[in-house]
Amino acid sequence: MLAILGTIAVMIYAAVAMLQILVWNPLAAAPGLSLTEIHEATSAAGEGVFAPGVIGFLLVGPLIAAFLLIAARRPDATPTATTLGYLGLLAAGAGAYFLASFGPGMALADTSLIGGADAAPAGWILIGVSTLSALTFAGIGALVAFHGRTGRRALPAT
Repeated sequence: MLAILGTIAVMIYAAVAMLQILVWNPLAAAPGLSLTEIHEATSAAGEGVFAPGVIGFLLVGPLIAAFLLIAARRPDATPTATTLGYLGLLAAGAGAYFLASFGPGMALADTSLIGGADAAPAGWILIGVSTLSALTFAGIGALVAFHGRTGRRALPAT
């Protein structure tokens, strides 16, 4: 069940990132224009947004999550290892989001003469999820390290 929830969380993260990069942010950066008009303006300025590249790049996370889902079914897989795998993947999502959004963000900035920062709030939500995931990963890692060093159980038995 934990692996299924982790996989769903990663898929939602990737879907929100795709919508943020390809729909929400362009609409927020160029208010009053339709998405078609925004794409036409960026193309006319020689700045294209390669949507298949963004989608393909952001599908790496869900593919890794599917691999973790399969790996979690192994008899030697522990809930702690499964949790750390998904938390690490969600934490890495911030970097993937930045890399996937850089080109489209610069295309918007150059076309609309605005800054390259996110204009829609979903980007900050993604960064928040990644930050919380990284902090939780570090906390669980510290507990596991404490358990290994002292021989005392740091996490409840599952």
